[in-house]
Amino acid sequence: MQSFRIAAVSINAPLGEPCTMLDAVDRYAAQAAAKQARLALFPELLIHGHCTPNTWEVAESVPEGRSTRRLCEIAAQHRICLSVGLSEKERDIVYNTQVLVGPDGYIGKQRKIHLSRDETLFYKGGRELPVFDIGLCKLGTVICYDNSFPELARILALRGAEVLLMPHAARLKTWDDTPQSECAARKHASHYYRTMMPCRARENACFAVVADQAGRAGYVDRYPRESPAQPHHPGGAFVFDPQGEVVAATQDERIVDEMIVADLDVAAFNTVRSDPNFTLRTRRPELFGELVKEQVSW
Repeated sequence: MQSFRIAAVSINAPLGEPCTMLDAVDRYAAQAAAKQARLALFPELLIHGHCTPNTWEVAESVPEGRSTRRLCEIAAQHRICLSVGLSEKERDIVYNTQVLVGPDGYIGKQRKIHLSRDETLFYKGGRELPVFDIGLCKLGTVICYDNSFPELARILALRGAEVLLMPHAARLKTWDDTPQSECAARKHASHYYRTMMPCRARENACFAVVADQAGRAGYVDRYPRESPAQPHHPGGAFVFDPQGEVVAATQDERIVDEMIVADLDVAAFNTVRSDPNFTLRTRRPELFGELVKEQVSW
């Protein structure tokens, strides 16, 4: 790994507006590059929206689809790597996918493994946990609810990941139109990210970067308007160092579009990885067989 600057973008993603969102990625990629960021993380399902009712119709192939091709063009123009969420279709099956592209084109993808709430109505869970070497670092991606399963981040670290990207479209708390309710939802989300994600960073001695969708993406007819299943996301972006300390964070008062930029210092990474108690060196995997046993008796 080498030291470099990263950006994390927390923005709203209106349902079914891929052209609008691709333009937004272009705009924020330009801003990130102007700040000398070499990699920018965008939220889960940014391009097509979170559980858009016509997800099957709008989902695209990767990397051949129009959106991935446009992301490659944006990355090449601004000389920056981009991690962006979209709905991927392969052989008529749809996946919740985070695409990784760079200045030289398509790099790879991560499909969400564990599907939350109604996501099972739209997506099939993935089965692979790839780690990509982008030159600056080796990185892996853990999408939203997947972060609730510490085994995934651990596997990525064991496969060489030094940076964990954590894109979200998390429906953590609803809010009404009052400033007090908006602030309460944002603080609730911030508390969630500040308590769970540092654990994934510290237990694996990795940098961890979070970017959530921010705002009301629209309303889905199948749910009451005030239902917590509506695609309404309280937002937030964070960067944690390998000891779980906050390097950069968005504000905790309002649900608005924001970008943060932070330096990932290789010295901080090396300090933790060289510690005598570095857990990936002292762990006892021969005792962990219980983790892969089926809990359900048929």
